[in-house]
Amino acid sequence: MIKTVFMPARLMMVAATVACALGTSLAQARTLETAYGDVEIEGQPERVVTLYEGALDASLTAGVTPLGAVATRGGDGVADYLGDAADGISIVGTARETNMEAVIAQRPDLILASSWLPREQYELLSRIAPTIVPPSEGFSPEAWKTEARLFGDALDRRSAIDDALKTIENRSQSLAQRQHDGDTGAAPVATVARWMPQGPRVMSSKIFSSGLLAAAGFQVDDGGVVKAGRPHSDPLSLENLSRIDSDWLFLATLNADGEAALDAARQTPAFERLDVVQNDHVVPVDGQLWSSASGPIAAEHVLDDIEAVLDRRDTNE
Repeated sequence: MIKTVFMPARLMMVAATVACALGTSLAQARTLETAYGDVEIEGQPERVVTLYEGALDASLTAGVTPLGAVATRGGDGVADYLGDAADGISIVGTARETNMEAVIAQRPDLILASSWLPREQYELLSRIAPTIVPPSEGFSPEAWKTEARLFGDALDRRSAIDDALKTIENRSQSLAQRQHDGDTGAAPVATVARWMPQGPRVMSSKIFSSGLLAAAGFQVDDGGVVKAGRPHSDPLSLENLSRIDSDWLFLATLNADGEAALDAARQTPAFERLDVVQNDHVVPVDGQLWSSASGPIAAEHVLDDIEAVLDRRDTNE
């Protein structure tokens, strides 16, 4: 005999609410594939620490302001290009060294790290909170997009990342179209170099900013001086400065005073004799952004610089 149990209406509403909440919690639980194995995360993390500039950029893109982050290369705070969006973030180390005590003090429920985080550090960090280390793709101009999507998944805010990446891809395509409108010749050649006191270092054609240049219609050339798997060359001697003599030279420094770096470079006669200098096609850019950063916000700023070059070219034609 089947016994029918009647549930009061109010109790039924409570049961439905609990079931809905449980369903939402289960829907948000996810397992992410990382460099050191699968990591399970539930819900939307609220206390986030980033140990990688690309992770900080992706978090801010997703609408999450981390409690802690590492200092940018060449500085004692986060990169200047982030502006007010990064106000109030505590510094918990550098790209080379994490301050474990500072990370613990933030009581994170999620840690986002770089693909080159050593396993020993991962083992320590993962005891503090779920730690996401992207699988390494080596130096690849598209790797930052894969990383941003993984960080978006970890934050349970993937749609914001996807929207930002789509905007960047559309803008890059528009710049590439503008680059080649009415031009049947080869794509202009661009080189990215970091000016150092001991001589310029040519940046790899596979880094973040080089990929954006290529997407915007440039042919990126590293002069054949960057070894495989390296982000940049050794400093060039005066005899080898011709390696950076392209149609356009994006000259980066690890501080905001790019014009001062260009002035310093111009004191070198061998630099002054380069065709790219004679043609006034040397573009000073922020090295923190062009040679160190990655992420959707950084990409928009790099595209701003590229668009300014096209404006300059069109004005002078």
